[in-house]
Amino acid sequence: MMAAGWIEQLTGSFDDKKRWRRYKARKEQLPVSYRTAIDGIERYFMYAGSIVKGDVMMRMLEDLADLIERAAADGTPIRTIVGEDPVEFADTFIANYADGQWINKERKRLTDAIDRAADQA
Repeated sequence: MMAAGWIEQLTGSFDDKKRWRRYKARKEQLPVSYRTAIDGIERYFMYAGSIVKGDVMMRMLEDLADLIERAAADGTPIRTIVGEDPVEFADTFIANYADGQWINKERKRLTDAIDRAADQA
C-alpha cells in the first residue's frame, strides 16, 4: 500500500487515470461532429485552463462529456451549445472550475503581499 502512494506521487492518481480512460471511451462513442467539437474544446482547456489538479480537470472534462452527449442524443447542433464564440464558451466553462487553476495560488500570493504591504505602512 505504501508503494502505491509513492508511485501515485510520481505518476498521478490511479483513479484519475481510470477516469481519463473512461472519458476517452465516452468521446469515442460520440458522432463525428460532436467528437470533433469536444476534441477542440478539450485541447483549448489543456492550454488555456491552467488546471493543475487532476481531479478538477477530470470533473471538468466529465461535465463537458455529459453536455456534449446530451446534445448529441437530442440532436442539438454544436453551435447551439457553444454559440458564435467558442472561445467565450470555453472560457466561461473553465471559470466554473477555477478551484483547480494554478493562477489561484499566485492570486493569493499577490493579495497576501499587498495586505502585508498595507499593514506595514
